[in-house]
Amino acid sequence: MNRAWLLLACSLPAIAGEARFGVDDLLRIAELAEPAFAPDGEAIAYSVTTANLERDEQQSDLWRVHWRGGPPQPLTHTPEASEWLPQWSPDGRWLAFLSDRGEDAETQLWRMPSDGGEAERLSDLPGGVVDFAWAPDSRRLAVIARDPERTPGSAKPAQPPPIVIDRYQFREDELGWLTERRQHLYLFEIDDRRATLLTPGAHDEHLPAWSPDGSRIAYVTKRGPDPDRHLNWDIWLIEPRAGAAEQRLTSFPGADLDPYWESRPAWSPDGRSIAYLQSGEDRWIYYAPWQLAVIDVASGASRLPAPLDRCFGKPRFTPDGRAVLALIEDSRVTRLSRIELGSGRVTPLTKGLRFDADFTIAASGRIAVLGGDDRHPYRLLALTPEGERPLADHNEFFAGKRLAPVEPIAFTSADGTPIEGLLVRPLDYQPGQRYPTILRLHGGPVYQFSHEFMADWQVYAAQGYAVVAANPRGSSGRGFEFARAIYADWGNVDVADVLAAVDHAVALGVADPARLGVGGYSYGGILTDYVIARDSRFRAALAGAGAGNFLGLYGRDMYVREYELELGPPWAARATWERLSFPFLEAGRITTPTIFYCAGADDNVPCLGSEQMYQALRSRGVPTQLVIYPDQHHSLTVPSYLRDRLQRHLDWYGRWLRSEQPAD
Repeated sequence: MNRAWLLLACSLPAIAGEARFGVDDLLRIAELAEPAFAPDGEAIAYSVTTANLERDEQQSDLWRVHWRGGPPQPLTHTPEASEWLPQWSPDGRWLAFLSDRGEDAETQLWRMPSDGGEAERLSDLPGGVVDFAWAPDSRRLAVIARDPERTPGSAKPAQPPPIVIDRYQFREDELGWLTERRQHLYLFEIDDRRATLLTPGAHDEHLPAWSPDGSRIAYVTKRGPDPDRHLNWDIWLIEPRAGAAEQRLTSFPGADLDPYWESRPAWSPDGRSIAYLQSGEDRWIYYAPWQLAVIDVASGASRLPAPLDRCFGKPRFTPDGRAVLALIEDSRVTRLSRIELGSGRVTPLTKGLRFDADFTIAASGRIAVLGGDDRHPYRLLALTPEGERPLADHNEFFAGKRLAPVEPIAFTSADGTPIEGLLVRPLDYQPGQRYPTILRLHGGPVYQFSHEFMADWQVYAAQGYAVVAANPRGSSGRGFEFARAIYADWGNVDVADVLAAVDHAVALGVADPARLGVGGYSYGGILTDYVIARDSRFRAALAGAGAGNFLGLYGRDMYVREYELELGPPWAARATWERLSFPFLEAGRITTPTIFYCAGADDNVPCLGSEQMYQALRSRGVPTQLVIYPDQHHSLTVPSYLRDRLQRHLDWYGRWLRSEQPAD
């Protein structure tokens, strides 16, 4: 810890009896995910990810909670491995899941008795298993597995062989180099542990889902002469037998169920329809909202039952087939809603300022939602006619923490455009007193800050900072036109919008205009570079996984397709690329002390972007640091690195904003 920062932190006594949210609390948070009802609707399985401090890694286990109440029960406890993606067999006898148990740490398919007990490994596919789905007969599974790195049975070479690539897109974060190694759909038969390849070829398959009668498997894939060059994902069907012909179901010339959305094709109970997500034409990439679509399997005719200018997620049919449940994003909130297929009427099932992340529905109609809010991470709740009932939390320590409230704010940008965001006042806020203030910028760019728990905001507030979180143009939650306002024009109107957020906090009498900081990650880091290149009012900045020279990233990150769709190739649109590289090419304007930090194995926004900006500021003598987290991908997972990042933020802001901080 920086000594000057330590002196400031110790200069004010802690208020007796209060428990502030601190840096170490970040590693105490348990992350719940993947809820799944048992076939009889009496229990829910889910995964819980926590920080294994001894091994300095994240670790996931499976848990179960009963619908009628009672404490959650652990189903697995393997500190040396993880288990995730629990799915009950339709006959209720088994719980299948993925795990990286074993000496080779390769992900395979496992199962255990539904009432608990010893788990057994089912698959031994040499490339590892990515996803799976039970067949209705509970004797077969649809499995997505990776091709092996080398021919099964061959000896490992003394040195790695040369990597030979001839693909248009040749990098992807977490996968690394994209060679001819693919992932395909297999039929896995439990009795004899036999895996049959169903979809060979130079393409990848995702998100399998069985028809209710078990006669077909739906899955998502991209096809064509060069699938890397487009975003035209489609749903395909195949019979579960060797040599069966594949059938393309969807025909929209754009993304039908992009796997990035993590929403499996949802069959209707009668097997006649599939609910899924549909985006816009390729040229709009991620700017177009993902709409709920329903397709008739026999005819291939599709429709949008509720064409809202908002993003949908994780659609699933109700047991009677008359409606679809889905997550719907609006400004700063995401709620579980019911969409009537006949009328298109949309009814929110959850209320308030919240962020619903997932849900599960039983054959009986019971619904459990996984969601959180400003003051609490995701927890599992039963939705009943009487209201919400807690089922599983795993973050009970929050009850002993004093947290700062998060308030919605609205203001206008320089050109009169209405902008929205969130404001967190310091924990000990006193009206009439101004505070050092941090402008937080979100990633995406098509994403938004919502009413979900943000650990770093609470740490900042506990240390005497105000936090302003803006949702500038380019953000999601407010429709297509608002999102595409920055199309091929990054760092322009969105900079004006976030600066207006700071002006608003100053006008409220909260922010001290002489003690302003800024920071963000991914596109938030990119936008930070734009902000400090255009405005010198900020005394400290933190740009995580950012970039200022996009000419330098062409062919280095994983977005060549998206770049060319939005911007055109650099040799054909040089002026555009140079304009968007403003932070690097005009680095002589920057005076803000800045930390540039990145993940060493990130192919999403590689360290090159941070390195170039760091070098530019170091060359000019502007105070700066370059921080690299080794062997990490875009999303950091090592607990000590996560703690280091947040503590480093505090130290840097404390050094340059010179705010007086209460003790931890």
